[in-house]
Amino acid sequence: MGLYIEARIRADLDHLWARTQDPAQHQRWDLRFSEITYLPRAEGEPQRFRYATRVLPFLTVAGTGISAGEKERPDGTRTSALRFASPHPLSLLAEGSGYWRYVPDGDGIRFLTGYDYRPRWGTFGTLADRLLFRPLMGWATAWSFDRLRLWLERGITPERARLNWLAEVTARALVIAIACTTLTGEAAALALFGPLAPAAAYFCPLLLALLITLALFTPPLPGTPAARRCLRTPPTRMHTPRLLRTLGSPR
Repeated sequence: MGLYIEARIRADLDHLWARTQDPAQHQRWDLRFSEITYLPRAEGEPQRFRYATRVLPFLTVAGTGISAGEKERPDGTRTSALRFASPHPLSLLAEGSGYWRYVPDGDGIRFLTGYDYRPRWGTFGTLADRLLFRPLMGWATAWSFDRLRLWLERGITPERARLNWLAEVTARALVIAIACTTLTGEAAALALFGPLAPAAAYFCPLLLALLITLALFTPPLPGTPAARRCLRTPPTRMHTPRLLRTLGSPR
């Protein structure tokens, strides 16, 4: 089953197009890529590109792709389609295809993507993809789309948004860790309350449980990117864009 992600972004269509079609800007907000570079092409040929993802500090997985963009349609929408492949033996993703669509909607743009790929490594790869890699790719795409939205709507740069996310995740983790530690050492902690220990024994666990619940389920701050803000299921059955069918397999 392919992946679908949609974000509604209040921005000018040309501005959104530039942030997503310019490789230097694209690689800043998209968590899935560390580097995107256009390759030389002859007049009239589709644009080829190279992408790389840093999996570990000492390991980078690279691949190539081919893309084309339909600048404008009569209804005001735009579409960008691509095919991609990675020959790297450590890349679970062997080859795939996808598209981006830009749909004007009132004072914003419905920016959406649909893509699918074929994993390698046989049965093990298929299982790893289904249980881990594909859910992770869906989350990373949605998180990246919301980071792009913050950049366009609020002027929060992708670098600043990442720091905001790290700070909030760290704060939530600390609250959970402190609450769990306190619950574990509840007897010693209650001794500090003296005569009020019976009342504390009743209210403290409730308070700590509330703190853990808030840390886990409170919505992210407005300046923090979050995958949950994006739609993950297509609203209606969608057909593969015509552009995608015109592209050949990547080499």
